[in-house]
Amino acid sequence: MVNPQGRLAGKVAIVTGAGCVGPGWGNGRAIAVRFAQEGARVFAVDKEMSAMDETLALIKQVGGDVTPYSCDVTNSAAIQRLVAACLKQYGTVDILVNNVGGPSRGGPIELSEENWDKQIDINLKTVFLMCKYVMPIMEEKAAGSIVNISSTSGIRFTGAPQVGYAAAKAGVIQFGRVVAVEYAKKGIRVNTVLPGQLHTPLVEATLAGTQSAGDADLLLKRRQARIPMPFMGDGRDTANAVLFLASDEARFITGTELIVDGGMSAKCD
Repeated sequence: MVNPQGRLAGKVAIVTGAGCVGPGWGNGRAIAVRFAQEGARVFAVDKEMSAMDETLALIKQVGGDVTPYSCDVTNSAAIQRLVAACLKQYGTVDILVNNVGGPSRGGPIELSEENWDKQIDINLKTVFLMCKYVMPIMEEKAAGSIVNISSTSGIRFTGAPQVGYAAAKAGVIQFGRVVAVEYAKKGIRVNTVLPGQLHTPLVEATLAGTQSAGDADLLLKRRQARIPMPFMGDGRDTANAVLFLASDEARFITGTELIVDGGMSAKCD
């Protein structure tokens, strides 16, 4: 049954990538705010503290409990300090959302070796490292929920040649499956959300870099044409999927994926 005081009442949640490149509903911002609305105490993490200003303001508007923390989650030592800070503030970790990531264009010829390594680090290694240092806390109390953010790029070609990103996001999916099976009997659930082509602040930042309004319109039309539904979702759609998987409503769900893409990945073309 749903907790009448909130679906995550009393839970402590670490959300990485809780900031955003601009105003609007990015995945991390929406997840952090949605969790706070449902009663979670949110340990909001981003590399740039200023990127979380709007996130923090929105959580305060709903009377939520949030602690901001700056961390480069590709750095093992920094993550250990992050976890220690969360324990000092809240005493435990019940939920972990791994939301850090980003694409870099190019196939194996165009993409440099350096950028390939960066893609693996930011999209896959971050998931590994956060789990490495948070899961012992969950294991000790035999309870915990982890939700990793992958992408539909991890299961099919979505229109952009970005082989490093696609490979890393596919890795996130399989990582989640393997860890879910290994730790199921220890009370830890691990699931993955696969957002498709959403209209987020990152897209808006990309549009701002186009040469003309016509270029921006063309990009949006191309993205929309791939989606069967007549609109593009945003970070709030991702957040609602994550909320379900993180909550006790999904108590018998682990090692699986929830696709949030308006039907795009179900198309044959």
